[in-house]
Amino acid sequence: MNAKNLSLANNIYLILAGLFITSLVASNLIFTKIFYWYPFDINLMGVKLFELSVGILPYPLTFLITDLISEIYGQKKADQVVITGIFASIFSIGLIFISSQVPAIEGSPINDATFNSVFLNAPLAVLASMLTYLFAQFIDIRIYHYWKKLTKGKHLWLRNNFSTFTSQFVDTFTIVSLLILFGILPQDKFLVLIMSGFIFKVIVAILDTPLLYLFVWMFRRKFNLKIGEEIKLN
Repeated sequence: MNAKNLSLANNIYLILAGLFITSLVASNLIFTKIFYWYPFDINLMGVKLFELSVGILPYPLTFLITDLISEIYGQKKADQVVITGIFASIFSIGLIFISSQVPAIEGSPINDATFNSVFLNAPLAVLASMLTYLFAQFIDIRIYHYWKKLTKGKHLWLRNNFSTFTSQFVDTFTIVSLLILFGILPQDKFLVLIMSGFIFKVIVAILDTPLLYLFVWMFRRKFNLKIGEEIKLN
């Protein structure tokens, strides 16, 4: 690969990493709002499905990005993005804590009580998220590359969906359990949030498979990559 294409590939990698980190940090900050995904009105065993935290909205994007990075740049670069996301989350906790210690003036549009009620839950949420997210993402990346090697770079849909389904179940079950244990989410939402979260993520994973195919095709065409071939960055 010539220097121009290598520079372009590196810039795209940085953009993907930026989108990944932004999605991760944002999901940790907005998670306390619960909404109802209204296209479906389903009750299962007396549980009304698709009552979801808004924090789930950017989360599937993180798995799409790590799968794309895994496919094009390799496992090492995908791991680097995950670890960088963890440090970004820790840094966001520090910023939230410092901000909470600065008293609001009388004319502030947001007073201390409102600010703290929204954001002071975030440190516990980020801690819980980091524990589960780190585990789930590394599971996703390793299952993805296991199937990539097993299929010799073919059947992209198989490794994309199988790795995401497994890691998302681990992520959803663990994060909901921890948030309820910390008292951030109500106990009576345990079953509905797990079932709704996992089903939602499965649906999104299936829907984003064509996007992954499109992006991989664009990368292979632009950089003349063969099936299974990866771009090696420093």
